[in-house]
Amino acid sequence: QTQKMKRLLERMEAIERMERGTLCQMGGRPHYNHQTWRGGGNEVRYVPKSEVTELKKDITGYQLFTKLAEQYADEVIRQSRRARKRKK
Repeated sequence: QTQKMKRLLERMEAIERMERGTLCQMGGRPHYNHQTWRGGGNEVRYVPKSEVTELKKDITGYQLFTKLAEQYADEVIRQSRRARKRKK
């Protein structure tokens, strides 16, 4: 495991709250629309304005987690390719 992989895992582990999906303000309504893709379909729930700030933070946490996971996968792939080349 490289130092980069360790740092990425540490950053992923530090994310304590997450939520998938997107958040949209409903025109002329007091609530927001939280949409998540699940089981091949769009799942929608209404969120009161009082929960919006925290939900946005949680969505940002999930987005950061997936970005870091992609970077981790890229690093593992680089290491795998190096290992295969060494065996030749």
